[in-house]
Amino acid sequence: MAKVKISTSYGDIVVRLYDETPLHRDNFLKLAAEGTLNGTLFHRVIKDFMIQGGDPQSKGAAKGQMLGSGDVGYTIPAEFNPALYHKRGALSAARQADQVNPEKRSSGCQFYIVWGQKYNAGQMGQMEKQMMMQAQQSVFNNLAMEHRAEIMDMRRNRDMAGLQALQDELTAQMSAIIREQGLGKMSAEQKEVYTQIGGTPFLDGQYTVFGEVEEGLELVGKIQEVATDGNDRPLEDIQMTVTVL
Repeated sequence: MAKVKISTSYGDIVVRLYDETPLHRDNFLKLAAEGTLNGTLFHRVIKDFMIQGGDPQSKGAAKGQMLGSGDVGYTIPAEFNPALYHKRGALSAARQADQVNPEKRSSGCQFYIVWGQKYNAGQMGQMEKQMMMQAQQSVFNNLAMEHRAEIMDMRRNRDMAGLQALQDELTAQMSAIIREQGLGKMSAEQKEVYTQIGGTPFLDGQYTVFGEVEEGLELVGKIQEVATDGNDRPLEDIQMTVTVL
């Protein structure tokens, strides 16, 4: 069982990395072993949401400098798993937006730890509807990308009947994939966790969760309350050192 320690001026946070997400696990262990994350900051902190760090450009960054665009030159394929979700204390990979990253590939270095909030039953119902819509859009877009050349030809030829037939076919495939993979739904356990403990359920299936805090969750709670500037950067730098346990 792989674990890492994130040491800050607030204390130590011990995180367990999931074996179910081996690409992210091994990458985070590599970053920690090589010292890549040492000296980086928790550069983006949003109360009742999460704390984000790992940007190489945050090392020694001047006060007020805009951060969040740094990387290590590669990304990691998404490793979505319905059993791994954004409960309070979840360790997840940051990534670029869907517009430039439709495959939802993860940053090679930036990560966040979830704090979130607690939701009531009504809010959970609305959240589940939103998750289903996100799942449908994501799966359909991926299927459409596989037929991109065909779709472009049909549009050039104004083959509206062909486009409609393909859309119907892709919609049926989308429904089958969502049903088979159980996408867009929350288990009874998830619902209980989000109502009793808290988290950010609207991120499920959008960002890869690859670990969870085992010790020091209260420190995450303290960090997410710090004062920040207009770019969500803490006014006082919160530097980290990450080591493999």
